Amino acid sequence: MHVFFLEDDLALGASLHRVFADEGFTSEWVRRIQDAEDALLEGRFCCAVIDMRLPDGSGLDLLFRWRRRGVTTPVMVMTAEAGLEYRLSGLNGGADDFIVKPFAPSELVARMHALVRRSAGQSSEVWTVGNLRMEPQQHRASIDGEPVSLSASEFRLLLTLARGSGSVVSKNALAQALAPFNEDFNFGALDVHICNLRKKVGATRIQTVRGIGYLLAQECSSSSSPASAARTGRA
Repeated sequence: MHVFFLEDDLALGASLHRVFADEGFTSEWVRRIQDAEDALLEGRFCCAVIDMRLPDGSGLDLLFRWRRRGVTTPVMVMTAEAGLEYRLSGLNGGADDFIVKPFAPSELVARMHALVRRSAGQSSEVWTVGNLRMEPQQHRASIDGEPVSLSASEFRLLLTLARGSGSVVSKNALAQALAPFNEDFNFGALDVHICNLRKKVGATRIQTVRGIGYLLAQECSSSSSPASAARTGRA
């Protein structure tokens, strides 16, 4: 999971950075609103966590601007204000959840997982897209109950597509899943991974949207399904 967070406090920011790394997340941390204005426009992040009060303005005002610009990334707001008026203002302005400082890191992480699941229409830690089932904690995938053997890169790609919730996932976002720490990435390698993934989950399940990226379909045709091929001896 690739996370964006906006927090000006050095100690808290460094602590969150470590927590996210320990949970297997990758994250980008900025301390000023001016550095966050365009951060979510490319759709590279699964979710964002932002502080309400920052030295150069209000986190809520930034959130309002994001939503006006069409940003749909789930956003959690951190605040020391527990008042109802603050929460209502934020929720009405586009916040998906609030967490009140001080908080336990485990609660923040659990809320982030729930936020991403809800945004993708998932009700539990097990992700289902049609007859495809993914268990991120166990790194397992199956189709119609039949296990699918995926490399770590293939699993990250498939989960990133699943988190797209039926929307097109950009090539940049998929590249981020493969090279989360901004290493140089060859987009030709992404095409190879997608090709290999299609062989395992079905050729028509991962659809190409020319010039943009890829879309994970709810179902693939029975003739292109690996599980179907195995049952009919064509694997």
